[in-house]
Amino acid sequence: MRHWRGPFDRQGYHHGNLKEALIEAAQRFIAERGIGGFTLADAAKLVGVTPAALYRHFRGRDALVAEVAFRGYDELAKRLGRALQSDGTALERFTRMGEAYLAFAEQEPGFYTAMFSAKPTEGEASCSPFWAKAVESGGKPAGNAFDFLVKALADTFPEGFQTVDARFIAIEVWALSHGIATLDAAGQLPKGPGLPDKYELLRAGVLALVHGALKGKV
Repeated sequence: MRHWRGPFDRQGYHHGNLKEALIEAAQRFIAERGIGGFTLADAAKLVGVTPAALYRHFRGRDALVAEVAFRGYDELAKRLGRALQSDGTALERFTRMGEAYLAFAEQEPGFYTAMFSAKPTEGEASCSPFWAKAVESGGKPAGNAFDFLVKALADTFPEGFQTVDARFIAIEVWALSHGIATLDAAGQLPKGPGLPDKYELLRAGVLALVHGALKGKV
C-alpha cells in the first residue's frame, strides 16, 4: 500500500494544476476507501476548491476515475517496458515483467483498482485497456503492456507455440497475473510454511501455461 505524505498538498492547485491535484486526490481516495469510497465533493474538499470548480476539467465522477485508470495503465506499461529492456537473459526479463506487474498492483492500489473498475465515458479521457499505448515524456507512444508481454513471450520462446497464437498465451498470462494480484490485495492467498509467495506462484503458473502451449496442450 502506498504511504501518502501527511496532509494533502494543495500547492499544485494554487499553481494552476487543479486537474493534476484532482487526479491525485481521487487516486488517494480509491487507494484508501475503494472505488466507491468518495464523491466529487470529497475530492473538491481535499483539494480545497468548490465542487463546481471540478467541472472545468471533468464531466463527472466517472470521468475523474477513468482518468486515474488511464494514468495507471500508462504507468504499468512503462514499468513492463523497463523490465523488458533490462539486462539478463530473455527468461530473466520475462520473469521481471511478472514481478513488476505484481509490485505495481501492491504499490499503486489507487491506480490498479481504478484500472479494473472505471467505465469509459463518451467525450472524456476514458479508461485505457491493457493494450493501450504508454506515452514517453516527449509525448511519443512508448509501446503498450500487451505488446510488451507478447514480445517477451516471443523473445523467451522463439520456437513459437505450434498452432497457438502467442497473443492467446499473453492473455492467459495477464489473466493469471491479475488473479494473483487481486487475491493478494484481498489477503486471500494462502500463506504458510512450504507455500510459495505471490512471485513464486506467478512464475510457476506462467511456466506451466507456456510449457503446456509448447506441447500443444492449450
